[in-house]
Amino acid sequence: MSEPTPPPACKRTLFLGLGWLFFALGVVGAFLPVMPTTLFMIMALWAFANSSKRLHDWLYCHPKYGPALQQWDQHRVIPIHAKVAAIGGMAISLLYVTIFSGAPPLAVACAVAFIGFGAVYVLSKPSRAPVAEFTKNNR
Repeated sequence: MSEPTPPPACKRTLFLGLGWLFFALGVVGAFLPVMPTTLFMIMALWAFANSSKRLHDWLYCHPKYGPALQQWDQHRVIPIHAKVAAIGGMAISLLYVTIFSGAPPLAVACAVAFIGFGAVYVLSKPSRAPVAEFTKNNR
């Protein structure tokens, strides 16, 4: 089988820039409680997969971010701490929009719908890998 054809240079550059942007936002999210880390790292991994195998592999095997990315890749797992942070951030955002922003009712309704969709998605994912996989990897 032959190697896949590399993407055009402009596409590769765009994805590389997105990868670094998402990575930087993820690092910031590690220090700010209202910004998600894992989501931005997943997006960075996707962008690096479309631009640089070396950077994709580096992030996928990173000592701090790699385990969560591998769990997402293999089992679509969102750890409980990430769920709590995500739902907490959504709740704070929704409170701000509904109480303090003075946004029109249609904007509030849209925010409720989008945040509700995001919350359902996050909560629908498992919090840990299947037990058989966990015991197999930790023997």
